[in-house]
Formats: sequence, structure tokens, C-alpha cells
Amino acid sequence: MRVQDTNRMSMVYTTPKNKQPSFGKLNMPKPQSGTSERRTSFFDAGRTSGASMPRNSIMSGFGGSEKIKDSRPLHDKAFVQQCTRQLHEFLTEHSYPGPLSAKTLVSPSTKEFVKVFEFVYCQIDPTFEMPNSKVEEEVPALLKALRYPFVLSKSSMYSVGAPHTWPLALGALTWMIDHVKIVSHEQETLFRDFCDDDEDIEEGLEYNKLVEDYSAEEYSKFMKGEDMFDDMGDVFLNKLTKLYNVDEALLDSMEEKYKILSTELHLLENDSQADRLTTKRMLRVKVQTDLKNLLSYQSRLDSFKASLECKYSELSDEQETTESHLESLKHEQNELQQLLKNQKFTPADVERITREKRELQQTISSLSKSLEDAEQHKWNEEIALAKFNEKAELKVAEYHKLARKLKLIPLSAENACGHDFEIRLFESGTMDQHKVKIQVLPRFNSDTLSMIKAGLLYLY
Repeated sequence: MRVQDTNRMSMVYTTPKNKQPSFGKLNMPKPQSGTSERRTSFFDAGRTSGASMPRNSIMSGFGGSEKIKDSRPLHDKAFVQQCTRQLHEFLTEHSYPGPLSAKTLVSPSTKEFVKVFEFVYCQIDPTFEMPNSKVEEEVPALLKALRYPFVLSKSSMYSVGAPHTWPLALGALTWMIDHVKIVSHEQETLFRDFCDDDEDIEEGLEYNKLVEDYSAEEYSKFMKGEDMFDDMGDVFLNKLTKLYNVDEALLDSMEEKYKILSTELHLLENDSQADRLTTKRMLRVKVQTDLKNLLSYQSRLDSFKASLECKYSELSDEQETTESHLESLKHEQNELQQLLKNQKFTPADVERITREKRELQQTISSLSKSLEDAEQHKWNEEIALAKFNEKAELKVAEYHKLARKLKLIPLSAENACGHDFEIRLFESGTMDQHKVKIQVLPRFNSDTLSMIKAGLLYLY
């Protein structure tokens, strides 16, 4: 807290003047810290109690059981433009967070109207939050709670931007803006009056000495570069409390009584606005609904409990099975350990067997590779043999054709001379038989060629 006047100092000056105090019937006091509660109870008690009185007097001046006719020219184009300009200025001055276009304030959608209404209403009750559902019912109800003297029907909320309904909604927003300005002006007037009264109360030599000492010490720390003076403010407040003989317990009890009375007043005001029987009936319906929900929840809990008991039984059975299996495994482990103790192989034998196994695996791998190579070579040879057989068949066929022309075949042919010149291909047989035929083939070919030459010479 920084010093503004070295001769006079009032705790009222600590309230920021650029912040508008909260107001409206729906504004409820918020909990504060212990220090702030002491400051408010000592210096702001008169302002709090005084501000609430004009609130009620202004709010109770409207409303009534009879329906009042709206005398404003809401369907006059010039009046509507004036209200639109007033609404635009208000939203601009109070930093409306949403976009402000020409269409928004001339023919808004229901969603845009609800945002503007919520913003204006928050100037009355900063804690207000618009519900997400049934806004067409909430807006007329909130206007009625504010004692808006005219009726805004629920059906008009479905098409709020229509030419026949928007002037009515615009009139309601204009009325709320005027309400905000009036209450704000009265609050500022009360605040100024309270400050003037405090000046008379706080005059005195001891008070001035406290203020001068506090200001000098705070200014000295400020010149040293310090910016936080909360501790000094608490010390100064304690000195002021001792100077004026403030009874903290009495102030706390009075503040608690004020909260209780404010709550009772709020309840009484609500009871006066609605039929108590209707309220009780609604409460009964709500209780019945809660009872039904509780019974349904209890039924679901019973079902859930039954399912958990079933799972518990299954898990118990599974646990017993697992335990028996564990016992069998332990028994098997004991047998294996006994077998390990009684075995004849030494660690050296195991190492030797492992080494031989590794060598045999390497040998098997090498032989497998050789076998694959042999199989591949065999396959290549078979392919080459098949190609050679095809060529041989073609040559044999050509030979037989020429031999028939020369009348050398068959055996009884004219020029065969009792020789068999027919060539037959190898038939299926064993590998040894094929080798013998291949060895005989050169000699057979030479004999056959000799006989063919002799026959040809004989013909010539």
C-alpha cells in the first residue's frame, strides 16, 4: 500500500476507485481472508449496511400483481436505433468480450442475445452464470426476479431476432442498463458520504502521529527499492485497532449475525415471490425423484455386489487351483533336485557333451549346406539332360525318317541286309544301367556307321 497523503490516511482509500463495487439483489458476500475481514468489519461496516438499503427500496418499487402496459415506443425506428446505440455504448465501455457487429445488435440470434443478456446481468450479479439449457425459460424468470415491470414471453425467446420480438428484448436490455447505472450511482454516492464521515472520525493527534510514522517508514522502504508492504499494513492495522479500542469478537459476531439475517431476508423475499405450496410441491417432486434415483442406485449396487461376490468365488477357486499346482511344482522341483544330486555326469562331462553337441551341430550345418549344393547341382544336371534328350529325340526322328527313305529300317527292309538300324532312346532304369549304355554307345555308333557305309557302297 503506497502513501497518497502524508497528513491524512484512511483505510477507505485502499479500495480501488477504478473498480465498480458489486451490486444487485442477487449479489451474495464472498468469503475473505482473516485480515481483509478485520479491515471490512472495522472500516466498511457502515458502507455495507448502508448500501443494502437502497438496493431493496429500488427493487421493491417495481412489480405487482397487475399487468402494466409498456408505454415506450418500442416499434418506433428512431427509438429502437437510440436503444441500440445506448446498448452498444454500454457494451463497449464495459469491455464486452464478444464481437460487436451491426447484425449482432439489429437482428441477433438467440445464442448472441443470451451472451449479451448474460454479460449485462453479470454487471448486476458478478457470480451469475447462464445455464446451458432452457434459456427461453431462464431469461423471463430472471427479468421477473429483477422486478422488470413488463412481460417478456417465453415464446419470443425462440425467435428473438425477428422484427416483432427484437424491440421487446432490446427494451428489456435497455431497462437493465438503466438499472445498472442507477444502482451504481447510488453506491458511489453512499461511498463518498461514508468517506466524508470517516474524515471526521479519524482526526486526532494520535491518529496523525500513527499515519506520519507509517508513511515515513513505508516511504523509506520504498526509496530503498522495496515494493511489498503487506506486513507494515498489518502492523498499522493492529495499531489502529488498539487506538480505537475495537472489539474484534463483537465485530465478528455482528458480521455473522448480518450474514444470517441476509440469508433469512433472501429466503423471505423468495417466499414472497412464489407460492409456498407450489414450492413445497416442487420440493416433494424433487425428493420423490431423488428417492427413485436412490432406489435405482441401490439396485445397481446390489447387482454390482452380486457380481463382485461371484468374482470373489471364482478367484477363490482359482487360488486353490493355483496353490495345488504350486505344491505339485514344488514336489517336481524336489524330485529334479534329487535327480540332479544323483546323476553320474560331472561338470566336465557336461561341458564335453556340450562341446561335442556344438561340433555336431556345426557338422550338420556344413553337411546340410553340401546337401543343398548337391541337390542344386542335380537339379541343374536334370534340366540339362532333359534339354539334351529333346535334342536327341529330334535327331533320332530325323535319322529314322532318312533311314525309312533309304529302306534301312525296319529289320525286314530291303536294304537292311538283316541288320537292325533303328536307334532306340534310353528307357527308364537304374543309374548303373544308364552308365553301361552310355559306355556301349560309342562302340555301337562306330559299328552302325561302318555298316551304313558298307550298305551305301553296295547300293552304288
